[in-house]
Amino acid sequence: MAHKIAVLVAGSWGTALSRVLADNGHEVKLWTRNPEQAERINSEHLNEKFLPGALLPEGITATTSMEEAVSDAVAVLFVAPSSAMREVARQAAPHLHKDALVIHATKGFESESLKRMSTVLSEELGRPENRIVVLSGPSHAEEVVNRLPTTIVVASQEISCAESAQDLFMNEAYFRVYTNPDLIGVETSGAIKNIIALGAGLSDGLGFGDNAKAALITRGLAEISRLGAAMGANPLTFAGLAGVGDLIVTCTSRHSRNWRAGSMLSQGLPLAEVLERMGMVVEGVRTTKAAYVLADRYKVEMPITNQLHSVLFEGKSPEQAVGALMGRVRTHEIEEIASASRNKWLNG
Repeated sequence: MAHKIAVLVAGSWGTALSRVLADNGHEVKLWTRNPEQAERINSEHLNEKFLPGALLPEGITATTSMEEAVSDAVAVLFVAPSSAMREVARQAAPHLHKDALVIHATKGFESESLKRMSTVLSEELGRPENRIVVLSGPSHAEEVVNRLPTTIVVASQEISCAESAQDLFMNEAYFRVYTNPDLIGVETSGAIKNIIALGAGLSDGLGFGDNAKAALITRGLAEISRLGAAMGANPLTFAGLAGVGDLIVTCTSRHSRNWRAGSMLSQGLPLAEVLERMGMVVEGVRTTKAAYVLADRYKVEMPITNQLHSVLFEGKSPEQAVGALMGRVRTHEIEEIASASRNKWLNG
């Protein structure tokens, strides 16, 4: 059955997910603040700034009117950057139908409050957090918009909400969707993996090779697991699509913004210049600040995050950061990884 679905906003990921929904027969209202962008999407079916050359289906209509986009929508998909999520949700709230399904696909924390995106949406929309759905997993917009096979996960504490989102997005052609009840684990994985991807870009840019990157990804997964478990996630989530799956694709793909930003930083470019050259949001930078504080709050050891924080915001060179990581006190790998899982179940 076809439905009207609002997608907020018209960046690369929002546009790619709009294609999935339109391919599934839904009427998609893609909201943007930019009148020129909306006009080009509607007249030429192109979103050249974010997805050059990708021809969009006619089932996608762009609008600058939040009321037009959201009113009577059966589902609203929020894909705003983490820094803009609260503002976008506040604008959408007056027009949102009380029974509309709320989904988000943003990977990050709110910088000021350190809250997950589902919490921000719950506060602004007046919806219980357990009925909000997060869409995450190993997925680059550039591949999804070209209908390359992709598998993701939708998570909600209310399984019926996750299954409703699954029905909207899943198709047999190229987009497979699994459900997961662990909202906290899926959101935390999606956010923290961007930090590790920055580190992977730094490592590759410095020419450290595959051995170093494999170790970085593996130890990065341990950091994600420790913080996620401390925040209340199910440790098994980190072995799935939203955990190791998303981590691998973000740390190894040419499409990854965070990897590209890390690679540029390795060449000695200042952070401000890197962000200007990127021209798009690099969530890993904001997330590094948030995770640095969260690690202290939850008393979780996150050495990779700490060293990247020093590189991004304290002037430490990438070479010094690598030296600090290699020179850490000896520890036992299995015991260190398992401790977060064991503590969650013993104390929770």
